[in-house]
Amino acid sequence: MTFKERLKTTVSTFARLAAGAVLGLGLAAAVVAPVDAQVVPPVAEAAPAIRAVPPAEGRGPALWVIKDEDSTLYLFGTVHMLRPTTGWGTARVDAAFDSADTLVLEISNPDDQAAMVPLIMQHGMSPAIPLSSLLTAGEIADLDAAAKTIGLSAAQLDQFRPWLAALTLAVAPLAKAGYDPASGVELILKARAEAAGKPVTGFETIDEQVRIIAGFPQEDQLAFLRSTLEAFEDATVELDRLVASWAAGDVAAIESIGVQPMRESSEEVYQALLVRRNTNWANQIETMLEGSGTAFIAVGAAHLAGDDSVQEILERRGVDVEVAQ
Repeated sequence: MTFKERLKTTVSTFARLAAGAVLGLGLAAAVVAPVDAQVVPPVAEAAPAIRAVPPAEGRGPALWVIKDEDSTLYLFGTVHMLRPTTGWGTARVDAAFDSADTLVLEISNPDDQAAMVPLIMQHGMSPAIPLSSLLTAGEIADLDAAAKTIGLSAAQLDQFRPWLAALTLAVAPLAKAGYDPASGVELILKARAEAAGKPVTGFETIDEQVRIIAGFPQEDQLAFLRSTLEAFEDATVELDRLVASWAAGDVAAIESIGVQPMRESSEEVYQALLVRRNTNWANQIETMLEGSGTAFIAVGAAHLAGDDSVQEILERRGVDVEVAQ
């Protein structure tokens, strides 16, 4: 593969990473919130109430169940950012959630800015290598134009590492289109669980999630940033397609739109973002089955689609995973 072909492939890969943020292929909703708090004056507001979820059209998002003699584990794919008007509520999901003793998320504290800020400072800031030293004059102008749409400037992002600048800007058009982290599935389920006195646990820590993207080589991070700038105006189109597929329970479409293209573009990214994490989560699920009780497991929908999904890994190990009726 020539350098030009590799660069094109890398840009394509990270463009899909940005577009897939709301389905679990990226960590934008968890990572970017504290960034905004640092560079934009925060607005004081009361603790949010549990948000009502509009009913889904048709059957709604997919739900799976794993059972043995004394354990019931539900698997539910999530979207990290949603429009408040997106319908995904179903009696099937509500019943499964209400029956659970515990809620398990990718991370137990996706809204914990106090934990996120030091990680952003450690892994997302690079004063010694400013962005302006890595970009052309034209790219800096594009960066400034994009940043201004969220009340920032290229100068304010200059100390950001490329991956953090890209994720920050990937969220901007989503917010303009009505996407909101507070309407994301995890935060709604977490609020419900806490109100009901259910423990909330996580498969990973915030630190582990941040390190996944922060650990990519600088060349790939820059490709991510450049692709984000190139697709800035049309960023919601792919997201809308992904969310519509998720809300309809179309797992095959999620695989086709958000999972398979990633693997075709970069096996390294596919392994880091999906396969290794799915394998780790499958290990933890098997450990949970050794105990007893009912748990509702909610993770990014892309982790529950494709040949290397959590369900497929479990099935290959002899664990039966069924579609919940």
